[in-house]
Amino acid sequence: MILPFHILAATWIAVSSLLALQQPAVAAGRDVGVRQAFAVSKERGADLAVTVWYPAGPGGEPVMLGESVFFKGTSALKDAPVSPERYPLIVLSHGAGLAGSPQALSWIATPLARQGYIVAAPAHPGNSGPNRSALETMKLWLRPGDVSATLDAMETDAAFRDHIVTGKTGMLGLSMGGNTALGLAGARLDPQRLADYCDTDTLNASLCEWVRMSGADLHSLDLGSAGRDNRDGRITFAMAIDPAPADVFDPKSFAGISIPVDLVNLGQAGKIPVTADVSAIARTVPQARYTTIEDASHFSMFAECRPGAAELALSENIGDPICADGGGRSRYEIHAQMIDMVVSAFDRVFKPGL
Repeated sequence: MILPFHILAATWIAVSSLLALQQPAVAAGRDVGVRQAFAVSKERGADLAVTVWYPAGPGGEPVMLGESVFFKGTSALKDAPVSPERYPLIVLSHGAGLAGSPQALSWIATPLARQGYIVAAPAHPGNSGPNRSALETMKLWLRPGDVSATLDAMETDAAFRDHIVTGKTGMLGLSMGGNTALGLAGARLDPQRLADYCDTDTLNASLCEWVRMSGADLHSLDLGSAGRDNRDGRITFAMAIDPAPADVFDPKSFAGISIPVDLVNLGQAGKIPVTADVSAIARTVPQARYTTIEDASHFSMFAECRPGAAELALSENIGDPICADGGGRSRYEIHAQMIDMVVSAFDRVFKPGL
């Protein structure tokens, strides 16, 4: 299955609050701070919560992010001062379901901040938590606007505006966040493909089960704006890992993407779910790089599982194998490769010569 949206999993949403720790946030290297910010979204009609990780100076309260009954958390220093330099900015877009919050991606955001990036992740409405909504989640054309609103906020936020390198802004998206990254790069949704997406379970059984059980009908969505151009010229590089759904775009729009794009699939060729397979898309994007991690799975984008999490998920009738990777290596090892891959990609674009 792709995109874990099993309805029972909604009761186990990753903890989004900041939980205190009694240990240093970073064992070695640059300290990482975390702050909560807000972005004004006129289209959403509400402020968006934004989690920001950054290279930190001394101070701050040790906290743990993304910890839940299933997943291990990642430590950082709450409200630590920003280290007095300038850094490239990366906007991070999360997926939905159990990975449907910024904090759920702390495992990748924290290493990026440790390597000298400011990472800002908006919470996309409807994707998880008590206000989860299948219809809101499927309004994929609104997600790029959340990122643009986050960029607006970061440009004026007193804590960060003087620490961001102008002209070095990137985009990283995982799962549904990868769909968002492609949209910001210039890919356009095909309204009819989106409306038809859950007519059967062929493309995405897990997601479409949630849509169906919610009583949602994608054909009832107002798709008048769905095919619009959502690109944001401030973003000069985008990276998408297992972007899903990737098959709801107008295929002709990929040729119009003018910025470098790195595309990553998790799994072996021929076994990657069709809705996340971007191997063909990579051949149509002018400046695309395509990579696979063959012994990973879509669930490798989740945080490391706690001991007993797989058994707990089974006992709670969660239909997705949230702790299963591709076999052979541990999730810790796969994460190490993914982190190195992501850091190297952004360093290649924003820190040439390193």
